[in-house]
Amino acid sequence: MTDETPEPKSGFKTVLVFSMLFAVLGAVVVFAYFATFRRPVTTVILIRHAEKMIDPNNTDPDLSPAGQARAQELVRMFADAGINAIYATQYKRTQQTVKPLADKLGLPVNQVNAKSTADLLAQIRSRNSGQVVFVAGHNNSVPEIIAALGGPTFPTIPETEFDNLYIVTVYRTGKARVLKLKYGSPVLDAGAGKMQ
Repeated sequence: MTDETPEPKSGFKTVLVFSMLFAVLGAVVVFAYFATFRRPVTTVILIRHAEKMIDPNNTDPDLSPAGQARAQELVRMFADAGINAIYATQYKRTQQTVKPLADKLGLPVNQVNAKSTADLLAQIRSRNSGQVVFVAGHNNSVPEIIAALGGPTFPTIPETEFDNLYIVTVYRTGKARVLKLKYGSPVLDAGAGKMQ
């Protein structure tokens, strides 16, 4: 009779199955890492348009002298901020707010519909991912854009406030962090003569 030792096939199969399982798990982890962290961080600077002329008969007024001064303040603040693109709605007040900055930087003003936040975000994500973007909107659209970028919910900006500035950092994970600041001259309540 010959002594034959059985081959340890079951142990080898177990090692092979676990090795394949760890390889697949490792591939999933590597893919998830690159899918998450390869996406660049995007910075969106958002403002409401500057002060406008008050004319009940004009639905598309120009900036007032105070608004023009505020638009010039944006040049001083952001001329060296590395802005890659500028967006504004179809209204003169948003276009005029960003024009001095666009002229200083030699950038075109990309016009977007004031009622189409989804279109604005699609353009930013496809054209400006990983860049610094400047957006001039309206008292109701600025909070909407912040929320759509993944930031917190802000209330509609009061009609008398033109000095709010939001810097939204959109991280690789899709979450956003918002820094809210004030810029330019404080807004005065014309009726009461006091600051607001």
